[in-house]
Amino acid sequence: MLGKPYYITTAISYPNGKPHIGHAYEAIAADAIARFHRLAGRDVRFQTGTDEHGLKMVQTARDKGVDVRDLSREMSNEFQAMCDKLNISYDVFQRTTDPDHHRASVALWEAMQASGDLYLDRYEGWYSVRDEAYYDDKELIEGEGGLRLSPQGTPVEWTVEESWFFKLSKYEKKLLDHYKNEPEFIRPESRRNEVVRFVEGGLRDLSVSRSSFDWGVKVPGAPDHVMYVWVDALTNYLTGLGYPDNSQDMRYWPASLHLIGKDIVRFHAVYWPAFLLSAGLPLPKQVFGHGFLLHRGEKMSKSVGNVVDPIALADAFGVDALRYFLLREVSFGNDGSYSEEAIVTRCNADLANNFGNLGQRCLSIIAKSCGGRVPDHAASDERDDALLVEIEKLAATADFQVENNLDLAGALQTIWEGMSITNQYFAEQAPWSLRKSDPERADTVLYYAAEALRRLAIMAYWAIPAGCTQMLALLGRNAPTDRNERFALLVPGEVLPAPSGVFPRLELAA
Repeated sequence: MLGKPYYITTAISYPNGKPHIGHAYEAIAADAIARFHRLAGRDVRFQTGTDEHGLKMVQTARDKGVDVRDLSREMSNEFQAMCDKLNISYDVFQRTTDPDHHRASVALWEAMQASGDLYLDRYEGWYSVRDEAYYDDKELIEGEGGLRLSPQGTPVEWTVEESWFFKLSKYEKKLLDHYKNEPEFIRPESRRNEVVRFVEGGLRDLSVSRSSFDWGVKVPGAPDHVMYVWVDALTNYLTGLGYPDNSQDMRYWPASLHLIGKDIVRFHAVYWPAFLLSAGLPLPKQVFGHGFLLHRGEKMSKSVGNVVDPIALADAFGVDALRYFLLREVSFGNDGSYSEEAIVTRCNADLANNFGNLGQRCLSIIAKSCGGRVPDHAASDERDDALLVEIEKLAATADFQVENNLDLAGALQTIWEGMSITNQYFAEQAPWSLRKSDPERADTVLYYAAEALRRLAIMAYWAIPAGCTQMLALLGRNAPTDRNERFALLVPGEVLPAPSGVFPRLELAA
């Protein structure tokens, strides 16, 4: 019987352009967390998808001279293909153009309406099409030539139209009380502080419909209006569970973790919980706003020309290498930087020279000297036991780092300490030299090195599943389904496959 449900989501990607490395980073991080919790025995539900409505999609389709429905289908397929390429183990890929999502959005709207929280009025104010967000005068910044820009540096335009409004101001105190009583609701701490300051500054009612275009979910009873794209988009987290039906999948609600970029924390930590409170639904347990991924220290931009295709990177360096680099190199929650040179340097040091080299050397000697069978360990002593004890201490530390702090980079650093310790053990014991003078001891060293390697592959599986599965296969084991499989020892005499390299060295393209 699986343990307590764990529901993790990414932000659904806006597909008015092709996926970039930032989309890949969020998907990879969410996948790593989902795999970690599956190994911990939890009943995990992992959802991602695409947010296909809104004015940006209409404008992009018009610029391309295509129907917006065709554009949304084509681009959504690109994002799903990216997830599949990067070995993302999602359970649901939710599209906001799906009929079940339309039904869920209408149900949430009607629930908010039943609470008396929706009213018709006239909106006049600044709107950023790129952000799909409304801004007050006090939030705007000044660009070149005195041009008014959003806090994100995107263009804004003065918008006047009839709109339905949501009584966001009604929930100001309830939200502040929730932030106070549930300090882990918004993480990291810097994001929480930003949200608290924003809400303490006073909340105004929110425009939640548009009447100047019709690409979206129609407002029930007001067919000239479509729902504000964020009402529609945020509802996706419920759609994938079968809302409004009382389906079996609703056991996953409330979400355990909404993993999002730091630029959309307000929508998830202010608007979304207010909508849920209005609809009488439980609030998610945590919203985590991760940082941006920078290319050589610069924010990615189409105009600068530094936007990188994640599929091209995966093809160039390998899926596991890309996954490992992003998870290990970026301190989760902060901005991080990458370059092709940095990927090669990190992955050659950690994957090829450390993990891969350990497996290749150990298993090659077993194949040559032990007939390709797991050796015996009759000559074990305190040095061997100490190795496995240290590995288990590191495993407990890494588990804590992910479970309690979402410290993915720190956990991988801890696991690779185990790789280094095992490599040091292997070098100091030198089973290739012991073969002539003490073959029984040589076998024991090979056994313990292989056993440590097996445990380390299970420990790292959530980050680099394909490579760890391959390493475990060379040790006669399947991909793990439970982290407690660490304790299922190798059995002397078991036949092992012929050894092969798992993590080849990477080279920069000429």
